[in-house]
Amino acid sequence: MRTASGLDHLGVCSRDAAALWDTYERLGFALTPIARQSRGDEPLGTANRCAMLRRGYIELLAILDPALPDNGLGAMLDRFEGTRILALGMTDSQGNLERLRRAGLEIPGIAPLSRPVEPGGPVARFERLPLPEAPEGRVQLVRHLTPEAIWQERWMQHPNGATELRAAIIVSDSPAESAARLSRLAGLPLEPDPAGGFALPLPDGAVVRMLSPAVAAEILPGVRPPVLPAVMGMVVGVADPAATRAALSGVMRVEVPAGVMVPPEEAAGCAVVFSA
Repeated sequence: MRTASGLDHLGVCSRDAAALWDTYERLGFALTPIARQSRGDEPLGTANRCAMLRRGYIELLAILDPALPDNGLGAMLDRFEGTRILALGMTDSQGNLERLRRAGLEIPGIAPLSRPVEPGGPVARFERLPLPEAPEGRVQLVRHLTPEAIWQERWMQHPNGATELRAAIIVSDSPAESAARLSRLAGLPLEPDPAGGFALPLPDGAVVRMLSPAVAAEILPGVRPPVLPAVMGMVVGVADPAATRAALSGVMRVEVPAGVMVPPEEAAGCAVVFSA
């Protein structure tokens, strides 16, 4: 498939690793062990933990060792902390690279990335095609070479009942420009968003929505992006809304049409909407 295959993951990023990971555990997510990253054979100063879902996942990425290369994360965090990574899945890295080059994008090649899943455990390996200079953050196509290493049953049982990553919400002062960038990367057509703006439906059933601040304020009430454009929200599907509300009993939350929203100030800079 020489197009995007789905919404692979969103990456919430911070300089404070402990606070970031504690925040998402408080939201009822079960997280994978701490994993240090590398670029090929080069060790990086970054590490993540992830909330693995039945479809897609949430990456929680931070800088652990400022003395080592950070693969551009520090520069992104200088702009703001929050959802700085939007990754669409792919199954054919070379085919998508050729398609993007034919579309005029200057992509040097397929970028490798790897990390141990846990101490003494298997190494997860990926291939990336980043969209050059995307103002929304690190926007990319990702292929999993070892999906079985990270999608393990023991990491997909969440106290909050989360099962899937359904949507990413981009707030933009020019939704048409953001939508065109995402459509070009994905190789897939856009549709009008039912609320106003643009939607990029993906083959796995997920969607990326590109909305103006005014429209986004109706979907994510009270959310104010620190910069534009920015990925400001995600929709997480849940199996049992009652279990979700119980898991969030000590967390500030807002009722929204799609379900219940934890605002960015309670979720490390990203509005998290839990939806049945």
